[in-house]
Amino acid sequence: MMTKNRLKIGLPILLLLIGVGAAWAIMAMRPRIVTQAPKTEVPLVSVIQVEPQTIRLNVHSQGIVTPRNEIDLIPEVAGKVIQLHPDFVAGGFFNRNDLLVVIDPRDYDAAIEQAQAQIAEAKRQMAMEEAQADQAHDEWQALGEGAPSALAMREPQLAEARARLKAAQANLTLARIKRSRCELRAPFAGRLQSKNTGLSQFIQPGDKLARIYSTDAAEIRLPLSSNQLGFLDLPLGAPRSQGPKVSLTAQFAGAMQTWEGRIVRTEGTLDESTGVLYAVAEVQAPYQQKDNRPPLLSKLFVQAEIEGRAMQGLFVLPQLAMNAAQEVLLVDATQKLHIRRVDVLRNEPDRILVKDGLHAGDRLVISGIDVPVEGMTVRVDANPQIETPKPDNR
Repeated sequence: MMTKNRLKIGLPILLLLIGVGAAWAIMAMRPRIVTQAPKTEVPLVSVIQVEPQTIRLNVHSQGIVTPRNEIDLIPEVAGKVIQLHPDFVAGGFFNRNDLLVVIDPRDYDAAIEQAQAQIAEAKRQMAMEEAQADQAHDEWQALGEGAPSALAMREPQLAEARARLKAAQANLTLARIKRSRCELRAPFAGRLQSKNTGLSQFIQPGDKLARIYSTDAAEIRLPLSSNQLGFLDLPLGAPRSQGPKVSLTAQFAGAMQTWEGRIVRTEGTLDESTGVLYAVAEVQAPYQQKDNRPPLLSKLFVQAEIEGRAMQGLFVLPQLAMNAAQEVLLVDATQKLHIRRVDVLRNEPDRILVKDGLHAGDRLVISGIDVPVEGMTVRVDANPQIETPKPDNR
């Protein structure tokens, strides 16, 4: 009985001692945690070294090709069309002074003959009046007394005869002018845009026979903003002076085509709705084909690049080198990062032109930092894989 009581008391004590020993062993044998200071990794950045350059600040615009001269062919006399130019069709070419339309001249030839007959009659009447005036003068000297009257000397009759002769001569001149208007000649070398008449058609003064335009030169009106004007040497006040070169491009005949021209003038006022100034580019001999280049057709939409001024001391940066606040990141000789604000002259699709805020030899960060901090230490990548923009000095 005593043994059982001892087991009931001793067994729980033994189990408790075993549990305490196991807990002590676990605590004594647990791995020790070694605390270390966190390591910060120095960011690796790509940089480019910038140098000042001389850049030609070309300006881009666009416009529609138009002929330098474009008019309606309109007769000044009535009659039947009896002859047309062999190429009197839409798209037909002609030279200066070519005979385009001939109107039946027979009525006007008859008017010339009538005017010539009137002149002959007027000359006869004037000769008779002159003879009668001389006779009246002689008779007055022989028989008259005092000062003769103008009527006695037949002066009014002589003046009337002379006036009739002048009127007849004027009628002849008018008849010849109308006769000359039966032939409509080309005022310039050009092309027919459209025709509205044909052989044997009776036409009246004021009828539009055709629409014609010149082919010696083509013009393109190019809108320019006030900011763009600062990059160009334009003839703002000079009458038709030599302006900068213009390169015109358009997608035509399955390929990108290029034509060369010049700015010849600017229009006198700003456009009241847009505030832009139009410069007029001119291309000589637009229909002359050379080097397999197609002609510069009228009404073609073209892109224009106007030769601008050359400016020194500009820095050319890639677009990713500057943020929206016009700030760049620079790395000094001690590998420290600096944030600098720059003065941007022009922001282009593929590059940024900076005129102030940088110095020759500055190392500009182009990638590698998401959150820049002034004065932070960086590592410079010795072989950055990025293309830097090049100056366009065309």
